[in-house]
Amino acid sequence: MALLHSLCCVLFSALVIVISYVSPAVPTSRGALGDLDKLRNGFRVTLRHVDSSKNLTKWERMQRGIKRGNYRLQRLNAMVLAASTDSAAVQAPIVAGNGEFLMDLSIGTPPTSYSAILDTGSDLIWTQCKPCTQCFDQSTPIFDPEKSSTFSKLSCSSDLCSALPQSTCSDGCEYLYTYGDYSSTQGVMGIDTFTFEKVSVPKIGFGCGEDNEGDGFSQGTGLVGLGRGPLSLVSQLKEPKFSYCLTSIDETQKSLLMMGSIASGNESLGTMKTTPLIHNPSQPSFYYLSLQGITVGSTPLPIKKSTFALEDDGTGGVIIDSGTTITYLEQAAFDALKKEFISQMGLSVDSSSSTGLDLCFSLPSDSTQVEVPKLIFHFEGADLDLPAENYMIADSSSGVICLAMGSSSGMSIFGNVQQQNMLVVHDLNKETVSFIQTQCQNL
Repeated sequence: MALLHSLCCVLFSALVIVISYVSPAVPTSRGALGDLDKLRNGFRVTLRHVDSSKNLTKWERMQRGIKRGNYRLQRLNAMVLAASTDSAAVQAPIVAGNGEFLMDLSIGTPPTSYSAILDTGSDLIWTQCKPCTQCFDQSTPIFDPEKSSTFSKLSCSSDLCSALPQSTCSDGCEYLYTYGDYSSTQGVMGIDTFTFEKVSVPKIGFGCGEDNEGDGFSQGTGLVGLGRGPLSLVSQLKEPKFSYCLTSIDETQKSLLMMGSIASGNESLGTMKTTPLIHNPSQPSFYYLSLQGITVGSTPLPIKKSTFALEDDGTGGVIIDSGTTITYLEQAAFDALKKEFISQMGLSVDSSSSTGLDLCFSLPSDSTQVEVPKLIFHFEGADLDLPAENYMIADSSSGVICLAMGSSSGMSIFGNVQQQNMLVVHDLNKETVSFIQTQCQNL
């Protein structure tokens, strides 16, 4: 009986998770990373959540993230739909934009510091530059390329200039990059030295934005694209590999980004589960995965294999994305997931709360622990048995516990709450994504 219980259920506390599935973490030395001779091994950068400086509860952070995530989902679906129609040919190419995490870095010689939004859904690296014809307010000085001894304009004949979705050649390689909410950055492409904590990387191509418009960028002073295209930071490194490890949404500890050969972590961290990336010609920057099924408790959901398939016209499919808070499943799959959770939870459904989530249950007043069914995502070659805190969130003040997932029409997204306390490794050479469950604050 005890064995059967462990196979289908975990205990969830209204205040804390009482059971989690992690492997012992092995600390990684930071000292050697200051040595520029070790650049070939890669480097690490701390990340912070965009709401980390605000005095918010876990529930409030989740709700703010869900609102941004719903908006991002709409933009992503609009992008894919536009690319699948003939009308896309006469429109400015659009990319996803924005994200949920910030990274600190410096540009130039001497280095100028700024915070950038990390985005695995787009490619271009850019910051605001002088002279600014249209710039939003930022807390740090705007980058002045004339004051950097290592800055140069990118040649119009360069591969990076050719990789831009829209460019002209006048005074160097000039670009226009439009995001899904029709905010944009426009300026000239440059090359300069980027410094990540103590490691300097020369000759990184980036956009010097002189005309930057729209909402969503004010959290940072630019954006670092980590997509699969040639303009992204990871593609410009000699070893195109990166990983991130995101701490729980309610923790004060910072998350971690690792670039280059160190991205795979230490073998002692635990079992690595690897799944192949899928290429979508109409959206080549996105990290598409093959999701083959979902199990709730011990019950495989009755989902057609075609539900998560990437269609020939580029629609559908499943992407993994650090910039979307919760997971969104295609409507038919979410309906099956919701039905099975209602069946197995044994609690009354709460339809009165304004949580922003599709499925909530009323917490029993006489208990601090709730039994929740296990949840397994079956990616090709990688079965992810998620810890309860990666898919259930409770709010004792309002007396509800909710499934941290939503529905989508078309594209599905594996969001960052479901990736908490996992080292998620993206290898562009091998075209794989790997997962290691760990405690990110210990890395």
